[in-house]
Amino acid sequence: MTQIGAVQSWWLGVTLQLILAGILLQGFAAAQTTAALHKEPMRPEKGNYVVSSSNGTACLLASMGLQLNITFNSVSQNKTVRNIVNLQPNVTKSSGSCDADTASLRLSTDAEKTNVTFFFFLNTTSNKYHLSNVSLSAAWPDMKEPVSADNSSLDFLRGTLGYSYMCREQQTLTVSPDLSINTFQVQVQPFGVSGDQFGAAEECQLDEDDMLIPIIVGAALAGLVLIVLLAYLIGRKRSHAGYQTI
Repeated sequence: MTQIGAVQSWWLGVTLQLILAGILLQGFAAAQTTAALHKEPMRPEKGNYVVSSSNGTACLLASMGLQLNITFNSVSQNKTVRNIVNLQPNVTKSSGSCDADTASLRLSTDAEKTNVTFFFFLNTTSNKYHLSNVSLSAAWPDMKEPVSADNSSLDFLRGTLGYSYMCREQQTLTVSPDLSINTFQVQVQPFGVSGDQFGAAEECQLDEDDMLIPIIVGAALAGLVLIVLLAYLIGRKRSHAGYQTI
């Protein structure tokens, strides 16, 4: 009888661990949902932008949603504020240029009141590219003075020549103390564009990590289920042995 009681206690302990794991998983999912519901402002609409070379073929492709975080001196509030603005693709004009190892994408909106330019650099030795520079100028009605920001020492959106860079998850590109840019569902290819289409995508680390989370959780739950099954089989075997001894 002592053996049977020990097995029952062990079974109860394992079952409680499995229930606890399920509760934690539900709590994690609920926390993610709650965080998503409280994000402000809403996610920006994704825009598709093309820069063409002198012969009319596409040399830079970009598809992304952009959100500008700008700090400025407000006239109406008479203090320094931080404003978050979504870039609206339907009222945004795109332009740019492409060279052998540099490419740029300029986005202008609000009748040229907001201009942001992305500069990409290609290392011709390693055939690797990255976003190396971002510049912004903004002159909004509520600004006491226009805001400008420029950083030429960035290292974002890294990719390989002939391939596109892709990141579905939100990223924050910090440009200066007064400017950061949130990107959503980014796919960009500033070099090696063929046939006016994106090349094969190289996904960012954030996307890879996001895919790993459900796999890890699923494997952990599967392991717990296996442990419970083994505990059940062992318990049955020991309980039968106990009855035979009695």
